[in-house]
Amino acid sequence: MNSRLLIGLILGLIFPALACAVPFSDEVKTRQSLVQVALAREPADLIVQAGWLLNVVTGEWLQDQDIVVSHDRIAWTGPRNGWPGTSKRIIKAHKEWLVPGFGESHKHIESSYLTPEYEASLVIPFGNTWTMEGSHETSNVIGSHNAEFWLQAERAGSPLKIFPSIGSATPPTVYEKGGGYYGYKEMSEFLDYDKRVAALGEVMDWTAVNNPKSPGHQRIWEMIQATWDKRAVVEGHGSGLYGAEEINAFAAACLSSDHEVRQQAEGLEKLRRGVFLEVRANTTPELFPFLIKQGISDWSNVSVTTDDRDVHAALQLGSMDYNIRTAIEAGIPTIIAYQMGSYNTARHFHVDNLVGSISPGRYADLVFLSDPDKVAITRVMANGKMAAEKGRYLLPVTKVTYPEWAFKTMNIGRKIVADDFVIKAPPGRSEVNVALMQPFYFEPDFIKAVMPVTNGVVLPDSGRSISKVAVIDRYSGKGSVSKMFWQNVGPITPNSALACSQSHDLHNIWALGNDDAAMAMAVNAVADMEGGWALVNGGKVVARVKLNISGLMSQHPVNEVAAEVEALYKAADAMQWINAPGLPERMRFAFLTASPWKWQLVAPYEGNPVGFVNVTTGETHPVIW
Repeated sequence: MNSRLLIGLILGLIFPALACAVPFSDEVKTRQSLVQVALAREPADLIVQAGWLLNVVTGEWLQDQDIVVSHDRIAWTGPRNGWPGTSKRIIKAHKEWLVPGFGESHKHIESSYLTPEYEASLVIPFGNTWTMEGSHETSNVIGSHNAEFWLQAERAGSPLKIFPSIGSATPPTVYEKGGGYYGYKEMSEFLDYDKRVAALGEVMDWTAVNNPKSPGHQRIWEMIQATWDKRAVVEGHGSGLYGAEEINAFAAACLSSDHEVRQQAEGLEKLRRGVFLEVRANTTPELFPFLIKQGISDWSNVSVTTDDRDVHAALQLGSMDYNIRTAIEAGIPTIIAYQMGSYNTARHFHVDNLVGSISPGRYADLVFLSDPDKVAITRVMANGKMAAEKGRYLLPVTKVTYPEWAFKTMNIGRKIVADDFVIKAPPGRSEVNVALMQPFYFEPDFIKAVMPVTNGVVLPDSGRSISKVAVIDRYSGKGSVSKMFWQNVGPITPNSALACSQSHDLHNIWALGNDDAAMAMAVNAVADMEGGWALVNGGKVVARVKLNISGLMSQHPVNEVAAEVEALYKAADAMQWINAPGLPERMRFAFLTASPWKWQLVAPYEGNPVGFVNVTTGETHPVIW
């Protein structure tokens, strides 16, 4: 018998625990190492000497504090020179105020147009070192690859930590079909795949949640149950839920958060019923003074967040720093505002053992400030490395090689032609009734109007503020097209159109225009780029933004993508538009198929070749009659 095998058998008989020892995970090994550093038995990599350190757990500024860092984590915190061990180097920040790295409670990175590694280079200089990614954009495109996609950049070395919240709206309704379908099995598999997967993202189909007869009821509650079974967090989306009964029902469903609060009383009533508020910057100036006036004393169930902001806007406004600054300007005490931007969110998502505070065991994510009241950032440390200084990203952008499934997502199957957008009238008619919609129209029924017939077809009419809108199926290879008329939006400049592959939440291609040939040209330009924006003016493509990762993002540097977006806006500014100058950028959100949106134009499907449907009831209707 082999001597090593014999020794192993003997040891196994004498010490049976050794024979069945469980191998330690990387996280456990990291913690074991931190223990030795904290006890000064092993040297540290770095000591950061802070002038003032914000303890977000106790809500106090501590003066003359040391932060001992080992690799990418914090091992020890305490008074200056209190740790007895040795360190390879020291960073002196004796005149600076240190706060934890900021974390988004609800953001769609896709809306920045950047892949995660470039998103890191954009937001880390603004103090944002971790993000709860509301992933129902990519989920509808790449399906089962969703979590894998979001974790690739960090696994390759990117310092931005991303915690995916799996998209509940996959698909958004039973009347749509895209690149993914999630039920109990899929949600369970995502939560088992990696501990970074933290939640079920914004459950927004309120009709499916509250109505047992809804065709989406089974699927959405399967996802909720799978999330609870794995002890993860179920996120909500309570847009339009203002009444006491609806708010109570929302909370009773244990939809734990809402980022859609717009009204003052709504925010207060949801907060009172245990809903975690994820407050966007545009809501802050109205909501926070109202809550202060109401005497709210415990703000631990409130965060500030971005939701959607493209790269061009982020370069102008900022990221989480802007959200925290806006909260302070609205009257929130400075310490509480920083808790809203870090610790509160970490606790809500059960990741406060990793991020959210300057505490042992957490990632060494530190934001250095010259003035905390103004959120004046001097430099930013992420994962124990100085990552930004004076607004400039210091680290090399991580090289990430995404698989082909992330690129090849446009499956239209053919060239789109002008005839695809023609809306023909019934024979012999001089005028027809038409169904009209407009961006962010929340009423229970669609708008009706009468329009003239010209040579057998119905045409857009900019004089009446009416344009043509279309949705093109990008998934099935059939290139099916639905079309109708919308009011109060669109180009006035002749022979013009706009198309984009970002349309929440299924992300088929949409087109908006006043000319069928121009609409076809714009759609084909988007398809040829494997996704993005295309603007046609006078029958020519005058601007493009290439988003060839899932048709949603670009794997190019921040300034390059921002320049493309800026060029798109500039080209649009040279055109005339209905009701407002410039690009109607919000159109990419105007196709959202979720309550309280009722009637929607979706890609044609079996039983509804027109694609016009009430997504809460399944009722269909012709667009002309």
